[in-house]
Amino acid sequence: MAVASVSQLSGLLGRSGAQLGRSMSSGAHGKEGSARMWKVLTYFIALPGVGVSMLNVFLKSRHREHKRPEFVAYPHLRIRSKPFPWGDGNHTLFHNSHVNPLPTGYEDE
Repeated sequence: MAVASVSQLSGLLGRSGAQLGRSMSSGAHGKEGSARMWKVLTYFIALPGVGVSMLNVFLKSRHREHKRPEFVAYPHLRIRSKPFPWGDGNHTLFHNSHVNPLPTGYEDE
């Protein structure tokens, strides 16, 4: 076991905390190693994870039937204090007649 000389010990103790921490961080190995690590993580973890998530959503959406909920005329919903500036003034901008009811109920009932 080697004994540290006084000059080496005082050199270590004389360093500031930022300098000591910088030499121990992962950035001390160079920017190329860090960039390579993030590139590998992107290609082998992130992109396959996105692909598996997309496949899951696609497979789940094929087996689902969309049933329209029963219309209940709650007084605090679908309040029209003034008409919308498009169409007849009663339909919202992205109105879907199968899913979105008007204040009086669904259009096709």
